Amino acid sequence: ETGYQRRVRESTNIMMLRRSASPAACSNKSFLNCGNRHFTSKPKLLEKALLNGKWVDSISRKTYEVFNPATGQVLGTVPNMGKEDTKAAIQAASDAFKTWKKKTAKERSNNLKALSQLLRENKTSLAQIITLECGKPIKEADAEIAAGANYVEWFAEEGLRVYGDVISSPFPTRRILTVKQPIGVAALITPWNFPHQMIARKVAAALAVGCSVVVKPAEDTPFSALALGELIERAGVPHGVYNVVTSSRENAPHIGEEMATNETVRALSFTGSTPVGKHLMKLASSTVKKVSLELGGNAPFIVFEDADIPSAVNGCISSKFRNAGQTCVCTNRIYVHEKVYDQFAAQFVEKVKAFVQGDPLKEEVNLGPIINSRAIQKVHSHVTDAVQKGGKLLVGGNINPNLGGNFYSATVIGDAKEEMVVSREETFGPMALLYKFKTEEEVVRLANNTQFGLAGYFYTRDLARAWRVAEALEYGMVGINDGLITTEVAPFGGIKESGIGREGSKYGVDEFTEIKYISMGGISESS
Repeated sequence: ETGYQRRVRESTNIMMLRRSASPAACSNKSFLNCGNRHFTSKPKLLEKALLNGKWVDSISRKTYEVFNPATGQVLGTVPNMGKEDTKAAIQAASDAFKTWKKKTAKERSNNLKALSQLLRENKTSLAQIITLECGKPIKEADAEIAAGANYVEWFAEEGLRVYGDVISSPFPTRRILTVKQPIGVAALITPWNFPHQMIARKVAAALAVGCSVVVKPAEDTPFSALALGELIERAGVPHGVYNVVTSSRENAPHIGEEMATNETVRALSFTGSTPVGKHLMKLASSTVKKVSLELGGNAPFIVFEDADIPSAVNGCISSKFRNAGQTCVCTNRIYVHEKVYDQFAAQFVEKVKAFVQGDPLKEEVNLGPIINSRAIQKVHSHVTDAVQKGGKLLVGGNINPNLGGNFYSATVIGDAKEEMVVSREETFGPMALLYKFKTEEEVVRLANNTQFGLAGYFYTRDLARAWRVAEALEYGMVGINDGLITTEVAPFGGIKESGIGREGSKYGVDEFTEIKYISMGGISESS
């Protein structure tokens, strides 16, 4: 047994502690009245799906294995569900919605505040689950749990501020007003790269306004969604409001089809690839349900000649290599003005060479593995294509010879060209390409030369340029002298083929509400 295997075993044992309270222990109690005993134990590595408050197997009794990307070892098994299981989960959510929507905003807020506290108090175990199932370095996993708790807390408060309007009527005998109501059952399909935060962000917004949900986590990372389910139950949320269906990659299309076409589901929220998002959008049109999509990106990072170079280097490192480059808003193309190109490249490569890659459970490690062999193959194909088309390999370019498996070395390639595949496709790995540019007009054109429009970044000290470029970039989110832009208070989402709708911020609840117009007539002056 290697040192890393022992750490995996010990961490798993920690997460197998028994629950200290029944799921319904806090039902119908306010946040302040839930005793501390409900906040003391840590979540298990659960191997059942969650339907209507019960931990269940699939109808077929089939399971599939979940692997640790750092070791290749099996972490556990979960139910391999299909269409019939999904129908049952949707029905459970529909039944629960009838009562959950009638709770006051304050009651729902109290449940979410309890959940945010549970997340913070169980951060260590929840972060370990993330690291074990997706390979994210433990410090980044800690930050993800903190971010998830922040989203839950934000929407606990934002749910109290879902306001309608009173509209001046053009008719003396009528009064006009609008109210916002929960849309109904929401189906949420989430990716593996943020197995906790993506779910928390969607779920908190939906629950805050009175919706119930069915969650389909990525096949590689189901345990974070299941652990969240246990804590949601402990927070006093009624059975059936939060349901989780798990499945292998092979069964996922059947679950997605049921979610998109089932008439009971009134909102579909998906984070993932653009091709899958387009497919789900087509399917959802059959029942004209509300769809929100957070899809692929191809983020540019621009360094102008007047930029603070050390600051730009640090910002680019954070944006590019967080989670080994496996984030939807991660930098994919780095454009550096020719006057500062050499200076930036030298400092950037020096930082990359200092990365510590290895056991992601160790505090000093800041670069973990790629999620699976398919992802490794894609990253290496992009590296090979770039080198073959004239790119200069400055560091990395191969599987880490000391670690093997899914560990790909942090890679930087200079003298990048627009004909390289990475100029058009999202790499989703620890590969950085450096392009030279001469003028502002040129780099804005190059940055916008993509069908994607999720996030873009640039560094400059020129205030006028900051406004010009921010307004010219065709992206839903723009970071000016900032490489880490995500926060619960700001709207997260893209334009063009990077999606529709927004998550987080005050706008996040809009994806799960409908506006109803009410006209009250027969109002006359007293006789």
